[in-house]
Amino acid sequence: MDINTQNTQSGFYRLPTVLSKIPVCRSAWWAGIKSGIYPPGIKIGPRTTAWLQSDIEKLCIRLQEGHLYPTDSDKE
Repeated sequence: MDINTQNTQSGFYRLPTVLSKIPVCRSAWWAGIKSGIYPPGIKIGPRTTAWLQSDIEKLCIRLQEGHLYPTDSDKE
């Protein structure tokens, strides 16, 4: 698979995968969503939430750069 193609594909992460990338407990993750630190998920079922891979990748980059809260440029 071409690297450029791989970067443009989108998919979803379920909570266990998200928490393996962002090392916080479940309650801290949900509190972070409520406070605007972490991106909101997408309901894909009555009891199932998932997050866009691109949103989680952007979050990882933002946190590595030392920015806790998103900036206006992150919304583009």
